[in-house]
Amino acid sequence: MVRRRRRGERRRRAHDLTNAPPRLEGCPSVGSAAMAQPAGMAAWAVMPTSLTVDQHLEAVAARTAVVADIVGGVDLAADVPTCPGWSLYDLVAHLSGVHRWATAQVLGEREADPGPMFAAPAEAAALVAWLTEGAGRLMEALRSAPDDLEALRFLNDAPAPRPFWARRQAHETTIHSVDAQAAALGRTPAGGETGIHRELAVDGLDELLNGFLPRERSQLRHPSPIRVAVVATDSAAAFTVDISEGPPVTRASADVDADLILTADARALYLGLWNRGEELAATGNPDVLDQWRRDMRVRWS
Repeated sequence: MVRRRRRGERRRRAHDLTNAPPRLEGCPSVGSAAMAQPAGMAAWAVMPTSLTVDQHLEAVAARTAVVADIVGGVDLAADVPTCPGWSLYDLVAHLSGVHRWATAQVLGEREADPGPMFAAPAEAAALVAWLTEGAGRLMEALRSAPDDLEALRFLNDAPAPRPFWARRQAHETTIHSVDAQAAALGRTPAGGETGIHRELAVDGLDELLNGFLPRERSQLRHPSPIRVAVVATDSAAAFTVDISEGPPVTRASADVDADLILTADARALYLGLWNRGEELAATGNPDVLDQWRRDMRVRWS
């Protein structure tokens, strides 16, 4: 039996930390500060994104609104099927806290205590206000930030800090809005129920496969080389991922001779590879997909 976390327990843990958000348990998260480095270091490439800062901020606004609507009509104690052991309250407290923590990074407040950022109110109306206020501050900080902003980045395929944070929070908010939809439905929503646009999904695939997956701390490993192709059926998005004993290596285009070929529309791939859906067509070795679902977890630490 999975123990339900009591309201406020996350807040007590958050105060034990200094400048990193609380460690997550149970939910396949979509962000991590563990590999954060100052902008400008030689180890980090500056890669463009397929969407603009404004488009990413539009996604933050739209998907925050999805969560706020759900909080207004669903019991905060409702389980989140996509985040075992979490309640809807836990989910929203986490998301609104991450928004505040990201805002602090954009504003250069790296040493800010994250505890108060995650101290979300327990009543629904106040929680909605807390969520929308935090998202609003995040968007305002990014709109006002200069193009040459210096801030932390923690992905291999990282754009410059301003577009990096806009993109990261767009996908943080989008995936967790799907978690909120799962809480409202009592099941994982189908891709068509989520309202996620193809362009955002394609951008999210790139961030996941080129940014998160190749990091040194990625847990996706295999003692013998395995190749996975990821092919979107409704766009030109295609990737090949080589899995071995070292960090995975991702490249553009799909190898038709891969050990496993995953095909679906971009939205289904985006959700499926973030462990929020199962609308993928898999050709080849199914054990590889099982390993992906088991090992592809991103956690705060």
